[in-house]
Amino acid sequence: MGVLCALLALGLGVVLTGAYNIEVRDGDGWRSLAQRQRTRRLHVTPKRGTIYDRHNTPLAVSVEVPSVSVDAVELLRGIQEEYISMRVQQYATRIAEALHLPVEVVAKKLARHRRFAWLKRRVTTEEVASVRALQNRRQRYPVRGLMIEGEGRRFYPHRSLASSLLGFVAPDGMGKEGIELALDTQLRGRPEEIRGLRDRAGRLIFAEGIQDEAALAGHNVVLTIDQGIQFIAERELEAAVRTHEARSGSIVIVDPSTGEILAMANAPNYNPNDYNVSSAQQRRNRANIDSFEPGSTFKVFAMATALAAKSVRPTDTIYCEEGRMPIDNVVIHDTHPSKWLNPTQIIQISSNIGIAKISLGLGGQKLYDGLRRFGFGTATALPLPGRVAGTLRPRGRPWVPVETAAAAFGQGVSVTNVQLTMALAALANKGRLLEPIIVKKITDSTGIVLHEASPKVRRRVVSPRIARLVAEMMSSVTEGEGTGIEAAIPGFRVAGKTATAQKIDPATGRYNDTHYVASFMGFVPAARPRLAVSVVIDEPMAGTTAGGTVAGPVFRRVVEMSLRYLGVRPRGTRTMNLTKLAKTPKELKGTNAAARLTEPVPVAAYTGRGGVRVPKLQGQAVRSAVQALVEAGLIPVVRGSGRLARTEPPTGTRVARGSKVTLVFEPQT
Repeated sequence: MGVLCALLALGLGVVLTGAYNIEVRDGDGWRSLAQRQRTRRLHVTPKRGTIYDRHNTPLAVSVEVPSVSVDAVELLRGIQEEYISMRVQQYATRIAEALHLPVEVVAKKLARHRRFAWLKRRVTTEEVASVRALQNRRQRYPVRGLMIEGEGRRFYPHRSLASSLLGFVAPDGMGKEGIELALDTQLRGRPEEIRGLRDRAGRLIFAEGIQDEAALAGHNVVLTIDQGIQFIAERELEAAVRTHEARSGSIVIVDPSTGEILAMANAPNYNPNDYNVSSAQQRRNRANIDSFEPGSTFKVFAMATALAAKSVRPTDTIYCEEGRMPIDNVVIHDTHPSKWLNPTQIIQISSNIGIAKISLGLGGQKLYDGLRRFGFGTATALPLPGRVAGTLRPRGRPWVPVETAAAAFGQGVSVTNVQLTMALAALANKGRLLEPIIVKKITDSTGIVLHEASPKVRRRVVSPRIARLVAEMMSSVTEGEGTGIEAAIPGFRVAGKTATAQKIDPATGRYNDTHYVASFMGFVPAARPRLAVSVVIDEPMAGTTAGGTVAGPVFRRVVEMSLRYLGVRPRGTRTMNLTKLAKTPKELKGTNAAARLTEPVPVAAYTGRGGVRVPKLQGQAVRSAVQALVEAGLIPVVRGSGRLARTEPPTGTRVARGSKVTLVFEPQT
């Protein structure tokens, strides 16, 4: 009995010693191991925030799509070592067939024997059904360890609309290019970690819960872009680039009173839903990152600077050397040779010699300072990647006379389309230069506003009187003998400026006679501007390269449709009832005012009774043909540019007053 009690005491001592070692001395280590074995940590990736236009129309949204992963440990649990390789091959064959994957790829992932591995991400509905069939326990050998998990994917419902501005999201959830990259931190939100218990198969059976509900979604971004105006700009720009066989193009549309960018269109563009089939050139936001020599559009800002400095007066006349003026070691030429021109005529017919003489009288330093005040030579404050400042002056030295003259008509300097449009908007906004705004506001997932933009004046560049004076000069460009009559819009005064800038040949360092940048910028209406627009077409090759002929019609069509979209009526219009289009003003009296809509149609279309014949207008320019059609009581619809080739319906056809007549213009050969 003594020996037995001694043995029992010794055994009890061993047990107590082991218990002491486990519970007390090594207790922390064992508890940590147990915690790791029975709990599972999950990193919850928040749902990426939505990007909206100014009217809360979704431009980029995140949707849940199924993806398939595998737990190879659970899949091969209970299989003897000598049979594992055979079973791996069998399972890999079945899984590969269900997911349309190579058998070798699946077998390699299973052979690693890991708790988690992606098999295929973003699978189809048919593939999900095939995976569920593999998991069916009623069959002899169900495939264990397969998991179908919801995974966020970025979707762009309007496909290529504003694609170069928005950017795209890579499979790892990181924003690439555009707004998706610039505001990636805000859109992604903050990942959250949760803990839960798991069973012997590793499945999560209980979660502690998410501490911060805001982690479930990133912030939402509301842009200043208007989907309707953006669509108009992209459609017309793509048509122009295709028609003129151009290399690329861009359009920027700004509300001059606030600095909000209503549209930023680029061509070519791409579909961010399938970004992997696009090239880097297609994804470039050319309006913001491509710099170019502006050409004659710069004359407007040089003229405004000279008028503000009082180095020239509106009534002065400048001798323009009959189209040829040598300076230093170069000769400046004019497309329209002239003798004496006043400042308005210099802008109207775009005289290089006239603006060069004005700038030389102003002085290189004052011209440089004035252009800097318009924002040239400094990058804009837009929250977009790849911003450039452009080039305004050779580093380290002032302009020599020939450089001063060349800078006045846009040579030897470079700008971006955004810079050009904001400087134009400053003239439209009574001389006040505003910060461009592309992000209207940012809200969290609950709708609380975290940031909201408001108009910010950078500085006053010229006085309101000078801004109005320059606007009048720009209005002459689209009237009479101006270079931009193709940009004229019936019922509105257009303040604009054309440019046809030669490009430098990189091989020779000299200006090329075959490659140009055609552009047109302007604001409408000239007296109370609603839109400031800049159109740039790079290397138009088909037919003509003139800015007034290539970019002017694009400006006209974009602005005309945008103003109609915004409900801005041209001069000489009235409120009418569209359901009684054919009736006279007398018959319209007494109709329900609530049923009337605003339609920008000439008053002449509703005067008198009976039909009219389509007048013979073949061979006329756009402005004269449109005016004649309006006077006849018909509504003109303009297509193309150049001279009138035909009308639809044909000339002589009798139609009712107020009918639409399409004017088809074609370039002269």
